[in-house]
Amino acid sequence: MHPFLWFDDQAEQAAALYTSLVPNSRVTATSTYPEGSPGGVAGSVMSVSFELDGLPVEALNAGPEVRFTEAFSFHVSVVTQDEVDALWDGLIAGGGEPSQCGWLKDRFGLSWQIVPKTLDELLGDPDPERAGRAMRAMLGMQKLDVAALRAAADG
Repeated sequence: MHPFLWFDDQAEQAAALYTSLVPNSRVTATSTYPEGSPGGVAGSVMSVSFELDGLPVEALNAGPEVRFTEAFSFHVSVVTQDEVDALWDGLIAGGGEPSQCGWLKDRFGLSWQIVPKTLDELLGDPDPERAGRAMRAMLGMQKLDVAALRAAADG
């Protein structure tokens, strides 16, 4: 079982972007539309298989009929602010849209949530006031800021 992503005609570009940003990722195969097939120009990229940190993903160029929604997203848990920044900035580049609480849409319309592991620790703090302060801080952020989350939790 693995995600299957439907693109208009940007599967190859999306796979290249995603595998360049997510460590331990690679494109594993590319297939082209054969002569006479419906839905694509012969010789153009039909699908791209790739791995994101070991997770197999399939991307299909199948036309504009179906668009991504927030109902499907990739949730990426990272350790450092540098990792948050690199993923966030790389996915926003070229026309992506930031949202709240670490969520964004990349330039292809796919939703991602980039979350530092620190957030899980803070929200799970046994002190409900500390966890609440972290939650309120997160709700006011687009890209999550580890230092600001810690400072909020600490009061």
